[in-house]
Amino acid sequence: MSRINLLPWRETQRQERQRNFVILVAVVAVAAAGAVFGANQWMGGIIDGQEARNNFLRSEIRSLDREIAQIEDLERTRDNLVSRKNVIERLQANRSLMVHLFNQIAQTVPEGITLNSVRQTGSDLTIIGTTESETRVSEYMRRIENADWLRNPELRIIQVEARDRRPDQPFRFELRAQIGSPRDLAEEA
Repeated sequence: MSRINLLPWRETQRQERQRNFVILVAVVAVAAAGAVFGANQWMGGIIDGQEARNNFLRSEIRSLDREIAQIEDLERTRDNLVSRKNVIERLQANRSLMVHLFNQIAQTVPEGITLNSVRQTGSDLTIIGTTESETRVSEYMRRIENADWLRNPELRIIQVEARDRRPDQPFRFELRAQIGSPRDLAEEA
């Protein structure tokens, strides 16, 4: 039998397997590095895309906040204008009220009553005066009740001016009435 020395062949086989292993390890390392790099780029792209969408949404939110602030300013301006318009309408409606009121006061005062003071607080009218008798005050209250621009008379005080009343000394009275236009009375009815 012949003797064959397989040691060099085995050595070559081992070196070739080792070289193939190193090449395989290098290829796997390069492939893994490529996969990691690719995954990193892909995730970075996804993150950048989401950041771009977030920035777009933030800019739109800021734009909408500015528009909301402008709308609120416009609403405040509108409310201010509406309140001014209401005041002007109220003034326009009550423009002739004082003329009618003074005319009505002059028409309702019966003989024997002297008015000393007429004071208005809101829609309430306080009338202070003197009279020769208590019946004249009753007649005055009836006239106020039937008046167009006055209503709801209420006697507050009626008293003698001095302690020792003589027949020619007047009574002092105070009564309250409410101011109201004929339109207000029609609305209440």
